[in-house]
This record gives sequence, structure tokens and C-alpha cells, in this order.
Amino acid sequence: MSAPLVTILDDEPAVRDMLGAALEEAGFRTMGFARAREFEAALRSAAPDVCLVDLGLPDRDGLSLVHRLALESGAAVIIVSGRGQVQDRVTGLDLGADDYIVKPFEPAEVVARVRARLRRHTGPEAGGETARFAGWTAHFDRYTLEDAEGAETPFSHAEGEVLRLFLESPRRLMSRAQIQEALGGAAGESFDRAIDVRVSRLRTKLREDPKAPRLIKTIYGAGYIFLGDVEWS
Repeated sequence: MSAPLVTILDDEPAVRDMLGAALEEAGFRTMGFARAREFEAALRSAAPDVCLVDLGLPDRDGLSLVHRLALESGAAVIIVSGRGQVQDRVTGLDLGADDYIVKPFEPAEVVARVRARLRRHTGPEAGGETARFAGWTAHFDRYTLEDAEGAETPFSHAEGEVLRLFLESPRRLMSRAQIQEALGGAAGESFDRAIDVRVSRLRTKLREDPKAPRLIKTIYGAGYIFLGDVEWS
């Protein structure tokens, strides 16, 4: 099996070189891009496992690219940006990013975050690629939810991480701290907000009543619990 591929989209050559060297030393393959146009062209033939994306791109709004990657790509998306305000982090995570790293950073931190994303996505703890529950089938190999009639609704990598976590631990209360530890995100207001957004989107895709959800329950002050029987294959 070939090493995981990490793409680096940043218009600063020094940043691309630094990240590329650190990731390759850690055993990853890398591809670097200075512009979104080049990166999007490469996606036609390359299938990265993790995408590192700077928001300050010369030819494209980085946030819109993050949103597209989250919806259309099977890759994990990590923002690496000089924008360090809480609202910037919240917006990036709301749009589907899996993690947010603020410049300046230590290369070792980025390598650790990349490893955390890949462990969660492909680690041995994963129950399988297909889960059936309450008339739904979650296909984690193609990021879709299939209803009883066969209609499919796509979900993002970030939403899939949360869904898999719930489906691997049905009928078990999970605190925010446990979710943070399992998903490897940075603790804080922006991470909590991102989890709330992902849960809300999953409820919508599962056609849940937001005032009285049947499957993903909020236990106020404690966390979330998934109420349903799950069969993996």
C-alpha cells in the first residue's frame, strides 16, 4: 500500500517546502501548489488523503474551496492560515474543514494533526465501510446516506467523522471532551461550535425533527447520545 498523499496549497514557497519536508520525513507523500487553479486541475487525477489549505490564496477564496472540498472530496481538509481570530476558525469549521491550524506553527504539530485525521478515518477501530440503522444505510466509502427507497444524500468528510463516531458507540453518552479526544480537534469554542454544526447538518440529512430528534439526542450539559441499533458490514 502506498503512503498517504497530503496536498499543500499555499502561495508561500517557504511554507510549502517546510511542510513538504516535515511530512515526507514522517513517511507521507506530498504535492505542493501555489494556486487553487493548479490544485483543482491536479485533483482530476490525484486522490489526496489530506488537503492542507491556506485561506489567503491569490486566485481563489480559500473558504469557498474548503467548502467544495468538504462536500465533494473524500479527503480530510485542514486549514493552515494566518487568520487566527475565533470567528475565522468558526467559519472555516462551519464550512466543513476538519481542523484549523494558525500560523506560525511548528511543523511537528501539523504532522501530528495529519496523523490524527488519518487514524480517525482509516484506523483499525473503524467498524466497516457500511452501517445500517433505522432504515438508513451510511456508505463511508463514498460518503452518502441512503434511505429505505434507495435515494442518496451526500455528506462531507467532517460530517462522516461525527456520524461514524456515533454509529460505533450507539446508546452511549458522549461528552464534548470525549468527542474532541476521539476526533483529534483543538479544544475550545470553535471546535464545540463545529461539532454542533455537524450534528445539525446530520440531523437535517437524516430528516430529523430539530425540536425532537429520534436518533441523535442532545443531553444538555452532558453531550450527545445516538439512539439506534447499528449493523456494520
